[in-house]
Amino acid sequence: MACSSMQSFFLGSHACPVSGHFTLKRKIGHSSVNCAHVLDGHGTLAADCIPVETTHFGTLKRSFTERKFEIEDRELGNGIFGRFGGKFVPETLMTCLNNLETEFKSVLRDSEFQAELATALRDYVGRETPLYFAKRLTEHYKNEDGEGPEIYLKREDLNHGGAHKINNALAQAMIAKRMGRTSIVAATGAGQHGVATAAACAKLSLDCTIFMGTKDIEKQYSNVVLMELLGAQVKSVHGNFKDATSEAIRNWVGDLESNYYLSGTVVGPHPCPTMVREFQSVIGKETRKQAMEKWGGKPDVLVACVGSGSNALGLFHEFLDDQDVTLIGVEAGGFGLDSGLHSATLARGELGVYHGAMCYLLQDDDGQIVGPHSIGVGLEYPGVSPELSFLKDTGRAEFYTATDGEALEAYKLLCRMEGIFPSLEASHALAFLEKLCPTLPNATKVVVNCSGRGDKDAGTVLSNIKSNNYFQPAK
Repeated sequence: MACSSMQSFFLGSHACPVSGHFTLKRKIGHSSVNCAHVLDGHGTLAADCIPVETTHFGTLKRSFTERKFEIEDRELGNGIFGRFGGKFVPETLMTCLNNLETEFKSVLRDSEFQAELATALRDYVGRETPLYFAKRLTEHYKNEDGEGPEIYLKREDLNHGGAHKINNALAQAMIAKRMGRTSIVAATGAGQHGVATAAACAKLSLDCTIFMGTKDIEKQYSNVVLMELLGAQVKSVHGNFKDATSEAIRNWVGDLESNYYLSGTVVGPHPCPTMVREFQSVIGKETRKQAMEKWGGKPDVLVACVGSGSNALGLFHEFLDDQDVTLIGVEAGGFGLDSGLHSATLARGELGVYHGAMCYLLQDDDGQIVGPHSIGVGLEYPGVSPELSFLKDTGRAEFYTATDGEALEAYKLLCRMEGIFPSLEASHALAFLEKLCPTLPNATKVVVNCSGRGDKDAGTVLSNIKSNNYFQPAK
C-alpha cells in the first residue's frame, strides 16, 4: 500500500486492508509529517498524522491574495483548503465519491432541482429564518455609559426540526433520490441531524437508519423518540458521535449501490464537507440580505459555535471575502483546556487525518484519538472542518472557547432575557458575548447563530444548575 501525493490525500491503487498500519514521511508546507494510518475497530480508516514541527494556534498567516487563490480553488470543488481536506479513503470508495461529486455539481446547475429545493426550504423548512434583535440582551451587555454592541440572533432554531441541520439533510436526501438510492444512512450526536434526516426521508419516502452513540442516546432521548416517530431505525453504538460516525460509514460501505451516506457535518472526504457547507450557506446569504434591510449594511461581527463546523461555515462562508467582517468561532472548552476534558480541536489539536480528510485533530503523543468532552453533545467530535482548519491557519477567522459552566449560564441568560431556549451547542457562542462585548465599539452589529433549539437540553441544564456541579468534572 502506498499514499499518493499529499495534495489529494487518498490511498493509492491498493485496497485498504481490514487491519494493520503503515508509516511514511511527507512534507506538508514546512512540516515533516509522520503518518500512521490505522483502521479502527469498526473497519473505518482512522489516519493520524503528527507534525514534527507543529504550527501553533495563530502563528501562520497568509496574504489575502494567497487566501483568495485558495478560495477560488475551493469553488472549483477540489476539496483542498491549503494543507487541509482531500480524499483520504480506500480505493473502493473513490468511484462512489467521484460519482457523488459529479451529481453534486450537476444539481448546482440544475434549475429544476434548485427551484424544488427553494420551495421545500420555504414551505417545509420555514425559511427564511428571522434575524432577531435581542433588545434585552443588548441592554444587558451595555457598559456604565450605556454603550455597547447591538446583538442579533440568526434564528436557525425556528427551522422545522429545531436546528440548522434540515437545510443540508433535505438537499442531500433529494440528491440521494435523484441518484436512485433507496436507503439513507447517517450518524448523529445531539440528535438534531438525525431528526432532520429522518424528516427528510419521511417526506421523500426513503428508508432511514440513524446511528447514535449510547452516551448520546441517554442524554438526548427525546430526539431518539422523534426519529422513531418519523420512521427511522435508530441503532445504538457504544460510545458517542465519533463512534456512531465510524459505524455509519462502515454500514454505508457495505452496500454502496443502495445506501447513501448523508453527512451532516463539514468533515470527511471530499465532496462531503463542500456539499454540507454549500447547503448550509443559505444562513449567511439570508443574514447579508436581512442586515441590509435592517440597518443598510453588513454585520461587523459573526459568532457561531464550533463542533465539526457546519453551522459556523453556514454563517461565515458568505462573508469570507468581506475583510471588514470579523468571524469568530467558539469551541467547547468543557472543564477547561488544562483539564483534558474538552472539544477544543482548533485550540489544542494537531494536524491529522480522520474520517477521510486532513484537519486539526485531538490526539495524544502516540497519535491516538483523544476522546472529546462537552456538555453540548453536538460539539463532541475530535476533528473539525478542513475549511475551518484553513481559516484558522490563515487568520481569517478567530477561534476561542467557552466552558460547560459558561454555556449553561448563557443558556439560562437567554431564557430569562429573551424567552428563547438555545441549544447547549449554540449556548457556547452566546457565552462568548461576555468576553467579546466589552471590547467592541458602541453600536457594533453582532450576529450570533442560534443554531438549534434547546428544549432537548432543558433537563440537562436544570439538573446541572440545581446541583451546581458543572464547574467540576463528575467524580
